[in-house]
Amino acid sequence: MSAEAADREAATSSRPCTPPQTSWFEFLLEEDLLEQHLSKPCPDPPPVQLIVQFLEQASKPSVNEQNQVQPPPDNKRNRILKLLALKVAAHLNLSVPVLNMLLNELLCISKVPPGTKHVDVDLSSLPPTTAMAILLYNRWAIRTIVKSSFPVKQVKPGPPQLNVMNQMQQEKELTENILKVLKEQAADSILVLEAALKLDKDLYVHTIRTLDLLAMEPGMVNGETESSTAGLKISAEEIQCQVCYDLGAIYFQQGATNAALHENAKEKFFKTRELIAKIGSSSLHCTIDEKRLAGYCQACGVLTSSDDASQQATPYNQIYNCMKSGNYQDLVKIFLEDNLALSLPVQFRQSVLRELFQKAQQGNDDLDEICFKICVCNTVCDVLQGQIIDVLFCQLFLKPNKEKIDFLLEVCSRSINLETASESLKRKMASFLKNLCLGLEDLQLVFMISSHELFIKLLKDDERKLLVDQMRKRSARINLSTKPVTSFYDIPASASVNIGQLEHQLILSVDPWRIRQILIELHGMTSERQFWTISNKWEVPNVYGNVILGIKDNLTRDLVYILMAKGLHCCAIKDFVHAKQLFAACLELVTEFSPKLRQVMLNEMLLLDIYTHEAGAGAAGERPPSDLISRVRGYLEMRVPDIPLRQVIAEECVAFLLNWRENEYLTMQVPLPLVQTNPYVKLGQLLAATCKELPGPKESRRTAKDLWEVVVQICSVSNQHKRGNDGRVSLIKHRESTLGIMYRSELLSFIKKLREPLVLTTILSLFVKLHNVREDIVNDITAEYISIWPSSIPNLQSVDFEAVAVTVKELVNYALTINSNNHFWLIIQADIYFATNQYSAALHYYLQAGAVCSDFFNKMVPPDVFTDQVAILCQFLREVDYKTAFKALQEQNSHDAMDSYYEYIWDVTILEYLTYLHHKRGETDKRQIAIKAIGQTELNASNPEEVLQLAAQRRKKKFLQAMAKLYF
Repeated sequence: MSAEAADREAATSSRPCTPPQTSWFEFLLEEDLLEQHLSKPCPDPPPVQLIVQFLEQASKPSVNEQNQVQPPPDNKRNRILKLLALKVAAHLNLSVPVLNMLLNELLCISKVPPGTKHVDVDLSSLPPTTAMAILLYNRWAIRTIVKSSFPVKQVKPGPPQLNVMNQMQQEKELTENILKVLKEQAADSILVLEAALKLDKDLYVHTIRTLDLLAMEPGMVNGETESSTAGLKISAEEIQCQVCYDLGAIYFQQGATNAALHENAKEKFFKTRELIAKIGSSSLHCTIDEKRLAGYCQACGVLTSSDDASQQATPYNQIYNCMKSGNYQDLVKIFLEDNLALSLPVQFRQSVLRELFQKAQQGNDDLDEICFKICVCNTVCDVLQGQIIDVLFCQLFLKPNKEKIDFLLEVCSRSINLETASESLKRKMASFLKNLCLGLEDLQLVFMISSHELFIKLLKDDERKLLVDQMRKRSARINLSTKPVTSFYDIPASASVNIGQLEHQLILSVDPWRIRQILIELHGMTSERQFWTISNKWEVPNVYGNVILGIKDNLTRDLVYILMAKGLHCCAIKDFVHAKQLFAACLELVTEFSPKLRQVMLNEMLLLDIYTHEAGAGAAGERPPSDLISRVRGYLEMRVPDIPLRQVIAEECVAFLLNWRENEYLTMQVPLPLVQTNPYVKLGQLLAATCKELPGPKESRRTAKDLWEVVVQICSVSNQHKRGNDGRVSLIKHRESTLGIMYRSELLSFIKKLREPLVLTTILSLFVKLHNVREDIVNDITAEYISIWPSSIPNLQSVDFEAVAVTVKELVNYALTINSNNHFWLIIQADIYFATNQYSAALHYYLQAGAVCSDFFNKMVPPDVFTDQVAILCQFLREVDYKTAFKALQEQNSHDAMDSYYEYIWDVTILEYLTYLHHKRGETDKRQIAIKAIGQTELNASNPEEVLQLAAQRRKKKFLQAMAKLYF
């Protein structure tokens, strides 16, 4: 070796793994370092962006001499880049989007054909590494779905940076999109894993060595990476153990909506436990969280039915039954008894209390007392176990009374056996009662505790005397003449607990004055924190967030942000009382320094008042007060510059005016500039004008045509395809048209805010007509007022008829939630099922439509409900269709019980044909039934027409009622 070559080699070998001045990507792309990095592990794992850069570079298309774009070449450089990404990933804890990208790449290098559905692949026929790649992907998909259902403690962020926040938001949206796809494919992933349990052979997973082999030229590998011994061997028992655990987890999660799946989960978890016992818990390639597995098994034992009397008698099963049946008094007894046994874990106790609180917040006021009692039981249990007293207990005990003290003393007395308890337990209980006395201001309540038998036995004489002295000194300092606080700014703050407890209180509280007090205490303890970031549930729209985060004073910024976020959250869960308190406090606060935020709060309070009326008096049919209608109009006409506006407020205002039939204002009085700039106002104006003209003459339907053109434009597509870097066409082949005044999803969301029957019928008939316009329709759907719409579209190819069909189904389902007895809407639903060959469901809705408009068939069904196209039997037609009737009667399939309906047939010709048919087939019994039906005197052809019609009507009624009973 020459001296120059030796120097060059020495310089290369001494070069550091992490370059001082170049990026990781540029560093590794140097020609002499690519292969070195494959064999030399880097001491510090590089950033996540490196993985993405590797994949992007390897997936770049090339351009040939004729300037034609070609897929990325399968050369050594690109293979190295892709495999480097997989190697780098082994060092890092990656997010869902990056893992999704890498696992898809693993599927590609493992020779899984792109676009192939995993559920259609026979795993036993695949090479070991290919089958393992499919298993890894589907196990990750299931675990990601399960993990997404768990509560996640958010990492407290640092100071806000716009670019970081945007990046986090993008990653959050991407994660949600991936989760949505994974959940849609969950059924297929479950089938793949179930199929994997039937595999009785070992599989192999790629290692660094096999990845290195894949990076070589295809001719140099000689098929080794596809052989049965390439990679790391994973035994069949280890695979089945992990797959059983993952299947059990997804079945357990789905059991919340389908209780039968808990049995499947139980089977899989118990099988996992058996396999762990067989292969050993120290297996290198099978790591199962055995504590979580034990919890799963215990929960499945509670949730599934069991004949084992001992299983039924466990506290877990008893608690589950109490929660399910609403027997909350027995639930309190179970917790009280367990305070002595201490068999229930602390986390389980807390989860039961959380569930009770959620039910109480949903409007069940009777649970407030139960929540307090369970909280007291948990608190005393925590005290005896040396745990910190929960903040929730302090909140519930802010206003103590005689009943609360009595129950607390009962719990304390029944939670400790003084004869057998250790001195440590006695001291813990005594300290708790003593501190409780010190925290009470009402001396009568203090006396209740200090005179109790348990208190006297636990505290010595000198301790009781010292406590009494402390209480006397404190009571002398209390100024009973202090005036109650009335102003939002006059509340004193006291830093008495640590920051963690205060943050917990801040998250739970919905009292604006208490929120302000907590923030003052927190800012007094530290000036470095931004407390508006401590909960991921506090979400404020971006249009508002930018203004609020621009407030210079830290305390004011935190207070405004939290008050608004909590108010919006209360609106979302329909807790309008607390929302109004929070918004009112926020309005008072911002009025003094920000006219812009003041208008924002006024707008949000308007939206809140709309929600409150619609959920209360409006739901009972009471018209809104004129003041509210004036405020809604004022909002739509508002022209204040630079005010951040939420589109949902305009949407709700227009829906509000349509629901309360303010059509005159929308058609005649709304300002023209508002119609031109606000799409919801334009849509509302067209709907109002169309409804006003119904059922007007043809020449007055110009507005109907205008509304038709607007909706057709919204439902048009731009026929744009999106191709990824790997050359695959994405799932979304069309984008919603941007030429319309809004997107179809926005239109659908707006329509679902409408409750006025005429407006809903109008928009529903428009979409039905649009559905019927397509050329390949075999069965039209009928709707009221369908004739007012145009009968053709100039450019049929521009309309996304698949989206229109989906919209029709969603709209009729929504309309029936508003009024399930509207026979026009029921007929539309029946027509949809009939057009899609779901005849049983169609018959159900046809019968329901007939029943609601005929007093359950006691009256004549209107001819526009049961038309000739809807006739259930041939004899229902105005002119009996004998040809079809005879043809149907000749069929040999499914006529076993047909003779039970002969009493409902009034057409003698059909009955005579039945007699002939049964005689021909030798069916004597059925022939006699038909003869008996013919022999009824009211069917005699010599009877007057009125008698024959009455006989037909009576049989129609009985037949339809009999059919309805089969479906309703």
